[in-house]
Amino acid sequence: MLLEVRNLETWYGPVAAIRGVTLSVDQARIVAVLGANGAGKTTLLNTIAGVIDPFKGKVVFEGAELQGLDPDRVARRGLVLVPEGRQVYPFLSVRENLLMGAYARRDRDGVARDLERVERWFPRLKERRAQMAGLMSGGEQQMLAIGRAFMSAPRLLMLDEPSLGLSPLLTREIFGIIRRIRDETGTAVLVVEQNAAVALAHGDDGYIMELGRVVAADSCAALSRKRDVREAYLGGGGGGLFGDRRRWKRRRTWR
Repeated sequence: MLLEVRNLETWYGPVAAIRGVTLSVDQARIVAVLGANGAGKTTLLNTIAGVIDPFKGKVVFEGAELQGLDPDRVARRGLVLVPEGRQVYPFLSVRENLLMGAYARRDRDGVARDLERVERWFPRLKERRAQMAGLMSGGEQQMLAIGRAFMSAPRLLMLDEPSLGLSPLLTREIFGIIRRIRDETGTAVLVVEQNAAVALAHGDDGYIMELGRVVAADSCAALSRKRDVREAYLGGGGGGLFGDRRRWKRRRTWR
């Protein structure tokens, strides 16, 4: 197992943001974490990445415990986070942003090879390599953020809401490239996403979080067939992407 999260709890003062979360990511798998705003998804990624210290529980990556390590040390181990909001360097060029992702690497040939891969996956980054990142569209900045993270040679890539603010067409394009990265390099992906339909369509395994807890876990294919998942997250109950939230809060039995 590449990543194991065991009974993780993270608190903000007196409030528990995630409570007893357990999940795993295996080699070359895409794992989707779904849930409404406030479910604890971003807190989970930030805790795994070392941005937030957990109150209790363990984060085990390639057999070594990571909890308590600073984010830069976690990243050097091969677990890299693309945060919500992209956070590119706006006054650096596209090429400079990509090379910043490889700042800790010493394998020049490997860096050159991965730069060529990123520009092949994202042709627009190659076309705009000299452009300042802050002048790019939101979709292009998301491509750049993913490309920059890949330049650090991750074994596990964590993505926080990669579809945020993007059109449905561009969202499908981004997730298609995420699968291509996995297929061509074997890089595992842990993705937090509110667009349940696209995440379940492209993922292998899925977890659903509600109020800081994991309330369902299965293959993405199996989750997409569950009636309660369809009603609450896929609009099967007529309530849009997250269904009728009042009905969802009343009913906790998963079928």
